[in-house]
Amino acid sequence: MDEARATEPWLPDLCRLRRVGAMLGLAELVVVVVALVPDGRPAWTLPQLLSVSGYALWLALAVSVLLCVSRGALSRLPMRLGALAALALAAGVAWLAAAIVHGLYASVGAAAAWSGFWRFTTGSAAVTALIAALALRYFYVTDRWQAQVSAHARAEADALQARIRPHFLFNSMNMIAGLLRRDPAVAERAVLDLADLFRASLTAGEGSATLAEEVQLVERYLAIEQLRLGERLRVAWRREEPLPWSLPMPRLVLQPLLENAVLHGISRLPEGGTIEIVLRADARRLHVGVRNPSPPPAARDSGGAGAGHARRSVAHRLAWAFGPEARMTGGWDGGYYACTLELPLGDRPGT
Repeated sequence: MDEARATEPWLPDLCRLRRVGAMLGLAELVVVVVALVPDGRPAWTLPQLLSVSGYALWLALAVSVLLCVSRGALSRLPMRLGALAALALAAGVAWLAAAIVHGLYASVGAAAAWSGFWRFTTGSAAVTALIAALALRYFYVTDRWQAQVSAHARAEADALQARIRPHFLFNSMNMIAGLLRRDPAVAERAVLDLADLFRASLTAGEGSATLAEEVQLVERYLAIEQLRLGERLRVAWRREEPLPWSLPMPRLVLQPLLENAVLHGISRLPEGGTIEIVLRADARRLHVGVRNPSPPPAARDSGGAGAGHARRSVAHRLAWAFGPEARMTGGWDGGYYACTLELPLGDRPGT
């Protein structure tokens, strides 16, 4: 994977429709700025503005297409040399286009309204190179920032692999050992549930899961905890169909929330309690709610820090996967802790 990252082109990708649109917008912005400069000349007429805008947009489109096509070749060069080559290509195509346009106007006797040939061509090349440099720098910084966010999200996913704590494994194995003679069928089911849980933990940072897979994983986790805690742990599901069971989401998102509910809520109460899990969807969002009895925050020991880390990790990964439309809230009130997730049902950002 590291080799694949190293061979990825470093030059920003201008083949994307949004980035082509940004290049066209920058070109039109330059035209508007030049038209508004108070240099004492008569104000531009609408035909002049349309003519110059058409020239600038055509130039921006030509540069974008050229840099899009040559991205792979330029990225094989050292970064500084490749950046200079990209700007030279942009300036070159701008000079050639300016020469063609100036020649066409000269052929119909309209060149007098324009600057001299060399001033017009070199000026067009210089402005185009400057705008291309600013745009490429901005896109490059944006790409690096997105790569850092993605790497941080992957690190959070890797950290979640350690959320299946050793004591949970030891307690589960001891419980299974006690069940082997008394109820082999239940012990076998517990072993299979435990295997599925750890398999999901080991692949937390790889690819994505679906809502159905996340719910199945939660059911396996709660089945193991119910065997351990017995009647102290009760689970109440409320699923309001239809639900978007195929909705993609990061792996191991729901299980940490239920683990917090068990470890920092139910297991700390002598009488136990009921975890309420609500799944419902409207036209735009999936709503997930987890509510459980819990001691007040002041009564918890240092283990509460782990719960906060898990919630922050899940919130960060959801924000990375779904963008700002993903929401996560939680808080303690009146003996209960409630956590809610709201995920958009539209296209995921970045796809």
